[in-house]
Amino acid sequence: MTEVNTPPRVGGWTRFVTARPRLSLLVALVLTALAVLAGSGVADRLGAGGWEDPAAESTYATKALEREFPGSQPNLLLLVDAGDASVDDPAVAARAERLAERLVHEKGVTGVGSYWQSGSPALRAEDGHEALIVARITGDEKTAGETLERIAHYRGAHSPVEVTVGGPVAVRHEMQTIIQEDLIRAELIALPVTLVLLVMVFGSAVAALLPLGIGIVAILGTNAILRGLTELTDVSVFAINLTTALGLGLAVDYALFIVRRFREELSTGAEPLTAIGTTLRTAGRTVLFSALTVAVSLAAMLVFPQYFLRSFAYAGIAVVLLAAAAALILLPAALMLLGHRVSSLDLRRVFRRGQRPKPAEEEGRAWARSAALVMRRAPFFALGTTAVLVLLGLPFLGVKFGTADDRQLPSTSESHVVQQHIREGFPGSPGGGLEVLAEGRATEAQYGAYKERIARLPDVLRVDGPLVKGDSAYFTVLPKGEAVDDPAQRLVGELREVRAPFDTKVTGTAAVLVDSKDAIGERLPLAAVFITIVTLLLVFLLTGSVLIPVQAVVLNALSLTAMFGAVVWIFQDGHLSGLLGFTSPGSVETTLPVLMFCVAFGLSMDYGVFLLSRIKEEYDHTGDHDQAVRHGLQRTGGLITAAAVILAVVMVAIGTSRVTNTKMLGLGIALAVLMDAMIVRSLLVPAVMRLTGRATWWAPGPLRRFHERFGLSEADPEPARDPEPARGKVGARG
Repeated sequence: MTEVNTPPRVGGWTRFVTARPRLSLLVALVLTALAVLAGSGVADRLGAGGWEDPAAESTYATKALEREFPGSQPNLLLLVDAGDASVDDPAVAARAERLAERLVHEKGVTGVGSYWQSGSPALRAEDGHEALIVARITGDEKTAGETLERIAHYRGAHSPVEVTVGGPVAVRHEMQTIIQEDLIRAELIALPVTLVLLVMVFGSAVAALLPLGIGIVAILGTNAILRGLTELTDVSVFAINLTTALGLGLAVDYALFIVRRFREELSTGAEPLTAIGTTLRTAGRTVLFSALTVAVSLAAMLVFPQYFLRSFAYAGIAVVLLAAAAALILLPAALMLLGHRVSSLDLRRVFRRGQRPKPAEEEGRAWARSAALVMRRAPFFALGTTAVLVLLGLPFLGVKFGTADDRQLPSTSESHVVQQHIREGFPGSPGGGLEVLAEGRATEAQYGAYKERIARLPDVLRVDGPLVKGDSAYFTVLPKGEAVDDPAQRLVGELREVRAPFDTKVTGTAAVLVDSKDAIGERLPLAAVFITIVTLLLVFLLTGSVLIPVQAVVLNALSLTAMFGAVVWIFQDGHLSGLLGFTSPGSVETTLPVLMFCVAFGLSMDYGVFLLSRIKEEYDHTGDHDQAVRHGLQRTGGLITAAAVILAVVMVAIGTSRVTNTKMLGLGIALAVLMDAMIVRSLLVPAVMRLTGRATWWAPGPLRRFHERFGLSEADPEPARDPEPARGKVGARG
């Protein structure tokens, strides 16, 4: 029988984090307060864009047009509604012209034009009752937002017309405002529900408060880091949603694992200091490995050029490392002070009616029986579960990639209403056409010949221009149909192939989408290779097996199929749009699948590490493969499920957002987490490990020696068996 740990077994790290627990917690409190001050106002400094590749042709052309031709790319649209009258009515025209003239003199506004000035049919609704005033608000997103608020008085009644405000700058500003409001609501939902679930898991109100404390420290610290990063680079406003979700979710995961192991050690009669030492040697190492695997998955987004994706890497890595650091430094200090009182204020006693709590060895018996059943029917469960997961992922084969637009917003938002009116009532795509920048001296005849070649392209509705300034000029090309549908994207390539006696660059919404897809496709293999190699290495260092890391990567990827299938079936195809309250754009924003894969894969590895580490620990002690799998699931099945449910609650709270991308992110990852914990970890992993048997733990001699020297695991330093397991009947101890 294993002896109770003694004080000499307490390592240096344990002595360090428990030497002055009150001082440690006081310093943490001070640092958290400073983080609150440093991170205040971070949301106001975050951007609502970031989907474009900064090195792409379209980005270069956009910046050149902004510099040379400010009116070429209007980002502000004033929809002028004449009611029952015609926009050509003299009174309507006079009022609209006065509004346009006032707009010319507004600070930060340039390139003002209108239907009444140009007579362009693209700026007049087909029914004749609506027309557009277009302009460009200059400056970065923060400055543009301030300008938009300053000219808010243009919206509303201006007899005899009604004016509503739209355009990309209005969409971004409204999206940013809604995300901030929704995040507050999500936190108000998630925090109390999480606390209730933690009380149900731990029983003790004291123990339940510890994960929340860790999560708050991680979230506030990450907000301060993001605030600092905004001084150096662009950061997306969507990243604060991930900060909240991962901060709470991972803090719960890590604290659940550590507190559960600490209480388990206390139940064997160990003193608090010794229990903390054992906990940090075992569960603490697992938390460290888990944090590294999640951080690696999120770090893969740094290979992409879009700051939307890079922002999630910044926020995700910061919150993961802070949550792990708090769990490994602050949590042991708190446990040292609490000792046996960590189980005080047991709120479940009222339901037990005098029954004694179950001993630690009896907990999780249902999970052990479930594992035994799965392993007896391993081929059935392995094939059946895999088939179901593949079937759920089939809708993703029909994915269509698009760009974020006004349909991300609620159908009642003003900028969404304006764009919907334009889509349904105006010819072509006003404000959403393609611009061709021509650089180099050319004659009028050369410009005319080039314009004729463009006009003959099959997907072109109309070509306007050129507008010439010095050695530069630009053409506006209106595609047939939607601004970013397949014909519009095809037209981008056709325009780039048209011969010209000068250099040409194509930009516009469809061109940005094409370049973004190319940038992601080019770097996606690098990100996948990075995640795969580093994950294989980390899991090998944890287990010493060659096969287990491969299983982990394959099964984790398989666990995400339901998420990707749901993304297409629900958000692209529009099923459940009425129930969930969103407008389907008929496509999935290009960067979202990459983001969701990196986050969900990391969280799946998080649960995988928890399970594998406990299986490895039991196998090191007994040498019995089947018993190790049953024991690992018995000890962690309930824990992983509880952690997954709590994280899913947080993600569903994020998914209540009125912005479709945030809703997709929250609900999609919640589904992935639940599928991983309840299907993959409970059914597929034990079935596959039963099929691979003792070969699961094989490694060639050089790698085995490498692991013996550099590997870490959740096993105590004194294994209970020899390096080679005993031969004979199953269950023989080494």
